[in-house]
Amino acid sequence: MLNGIRIYSKSPIWRRILGDLGATVTDAPNVLDVNFDEIEPDAAVSVTELKSLILNSADTTTILQSVFGDKVPQLSDIQEQIIVSLWRGGGMSGAELKNALGYLPGVATHSVETAIYSLRKLCGREFIKNENGVYKIADL
Repeated sequence: MLNGIRIYSKSPIWRRILGDLGATVTDAPNVLDVNFDEIEPDAAVSVTELKSLILNSADTTTILQSVFGDKVPQLSDIQEQIIVSLWRGGGMSGAELKNALGYLPGVATHSVETAIYSLRKLCGREFIKNENGVYKIADL
């Protein structure tokens, strides 16, 4: 569920849980890694909520600069969240992406598909690829 996401935590319990969920748990904080100790989730958080908290905790400016370089285009909030989620996750299905953006499973919305369409229009058709149902940023 958290495959491809690099996370730092000093808590042995959370390190084990995050590792079991597929995250790469690092031994020292890095500017591009999620610092889980700063998130402080509730004890009763679901796995989907936990993933959403993790994906949304990153400094989006650093990630956007990693993707676009110095010329980051004007993006809507959902476009930024999609890029950050795909960058951190390495790729996600449409359902996983909707969950990461906070949509409940089963909710009918075309917001994600519309935002991806507009990102492709802005950055080029090949910017976000869909390979076997998994959305990925092209250069990852």
